[in-house]
Amino acid sequence: MKFFIYIVLILCPFTIEKGFATVLTDEEKVLNCQSDTLKEYVGEQRMSVVNYKFNPKSLILPASLITVGVVGTAIDGMNDFHLFSRKDSVNQIHVDDYLEWGMLGWVFVCDLMGKEKHNWVDQLFLIAIAEGYNGAMVHGLKHMINETRPDGADYSFPSGHTANAFLGAHMAWKEFKDSNLVLAYSGYAIAAFVGGCRIYNNRHWVADVIAGAGFGILSVELAYLTYFPIRNAIARKINKKASDRLVVAPTFNTRGGGIYLSWRF
Repeated sequence: MKFFIYIVLILCPFTIEKGFATVLTDEEKVLNCQSDTLKEYVGEQRMSVVNYKFNPKSLILPASLITVGVVGTAIDGMNDFHLFSRKDSVNQIHVDDYLEWGMLGWVFVCDLMGKEKHNWVDQLFLIAIAEGYNGAMVHGLKHMINETRPDGADYSFPSGHTANAFLGAHMAWKEFKDSNLVLAYSGYAIAAFVGGCRIYNNRHWVADVIAGAGFGILSVELAYLTYFPIRNAIARKINKKASDRLVVAPTFNTRGGGIYLSWRF
């Protein structure tokens, strides 16, 4: 019987307001005076605000890679950096065609093995925004410059396969650099392999691949810079609206403890 009473004391009292006055105990009145703090707490539980600080230094790497690629393409005879002797025909490997898109999900694979910085919903939005930036930059430049590929085809600069691969790799680095360095750098090795395949298959010059890596990394940095201010603005608006209607707080009095719940319709 005492056990049943304890359970009742823990679960009660619940107070629901629907346009009529409610009698509160002294302890509940104190809690009610602190409603602003309680409402803010409840709102944050509904949709958290992410504290993301943009570091301008993060743009140095992609800017450097893009610059090297552009300079190599602009100077005749330099787009291959005299590193490779091209063959008229090669036995192409096609794994790069699969890894190009597979790398967009690499961060979610890493989520299964380590502690990510942001949840999978945020990651999904970040990937989508980054791919939007990446597609606009890469395909826009392909049609604007129309560099001839090593095999004679059009639209060589920059490498779209490499850009997508490094997009996925850099996303994993952003999410795991503070918790697991192995996972953080793992994607870069795969992305570099994709770039190497594009060169081996006579589909791209070295300059194309280097620039593609830069655009992939840059698109992720721009996605983080764009997404979190918008997400946090929405979160604060939702939390403010929720805090005006709902208050949840623990209560303690001489009869025991419970939960105070106030909901305005």
